[in-house]
Amino acid sequence: MGKTGYLVLENGKVFRGQRFGAAGEVMAEVVFTTGMTGYLETLTDRSFYGQAVVQTFPLIGNYGVIPADFESDSIGPKGYIVKHWCQAPSNFRSEGSLDTFFQERGVTALSGIDTRALTKLIREKGVMNGMITDDPQSVDMEALKAYRVEGAVKATSTKEFYTVKPEGEVKKKLALIDYGMKRNILRELVKRGAQVTVCPCSVTAPEIAEMGVDGIMLTNGPGDPAENTEAIANLKEICELKKPMFGICLGHQLLALAHGAGRMKLKYGHRGENQPVKNLETGRVYVTSQNHGYAIVADSLDAKIGQELYRNVNDGTCEGMRYFEHPAFSVQFHPEACGGPLDTEELFDEFFNMMR
Repeated sequence: MGKTGYLVLENGKVFRGQRFGAAGEVMAEVVFTTGMTGYLETLTDRSFYGQAVVQTFPLIGNYGVIPADFESDSIGPKGYIVKHWCQAPSNFRSEGSLDTFFQERGVTALSGIDTRALTKLIREKGVMNGMITDDPQSVDMEALKAYRVEGAVKATSTKEFYTVKPEGEVKKKLALIDYGMKRNILRELVKRGAQVTVCPCSVTAPEIAEMGVDGIMLTNGPGDPAENTEAIANLKEICELKKPMFGICLGHQLLALAHGAGRMKLKYGHRGENQPVKNLETGRVYVTSQNHGYAIVADSLDAKIGQELYRNVNDGTCEGMRYFEHPAFSVQFHPEACGGPLDTEELFDEFFNMMR
């Protein structure tokens, strides 16, 4: 058994567990994700920046650590909370255990927590801040309540421009604006024959115009979309280039804000691999992977500029937009999702068709 550790929530509720991974105290926004698989993708998803992730699936770590499955080179969440972590992973691709991996990467984790009770509490009360600590009596509750995830996109975006080429013929040249990118977005573009120039979140319209690209990809990322005033201002000018554009997750939100739409914070967000969304043009329902705490208010967008394209079947929130003034669409969910589902992977083909 590991050393006793505690999760203290801002409402005063305390959960007792056992520590593993790195030592130290962590203050974070506590969120839950419902994925039964894909814990490595979750851990390396930078959209979890500033957060502590609760896994609702009870056993985590059973297939070890597999670097080939990582969505980035960095760890997304600040903290990690599970019911059980597997101390003897079994997989021919595994290169180690979560405990060692967390110690190397500085991730503070708790096991033995009643994750079902914790998840129900977050669903009822909404997302709360929490602190992983050895001494629940020492927590500064006012500081805990005041904690905010800030500067997330600038902290996770690439600092340099770089280009990735396909193995075969270059069919299209794309600019990808990295707001905290999941690597599989890049893979999906490259495998379709795209030469992709990955750009920092601060990229400007003149810089993209100079590249002579066929289309523009806007990636996922962390935090409150409205905080990114510079990126939104730049995106307004980038839209004037009239290039085909595809946005995913935070990219979807920023594109909507650049067109004058509003956003709202969800009570506990959508995080997991089982979110149903409906295509309002065809009536078809897809099962999707999602990771976000904010949503676009669909009717806040001028109907002459664009319209809602996808809607969440569970809570009716906006899951996608299509724009009229230039060839662009966006989705709140992850069509590139690993691990799965890949029901909406065809959206990358739709994007490539727009560039013909």
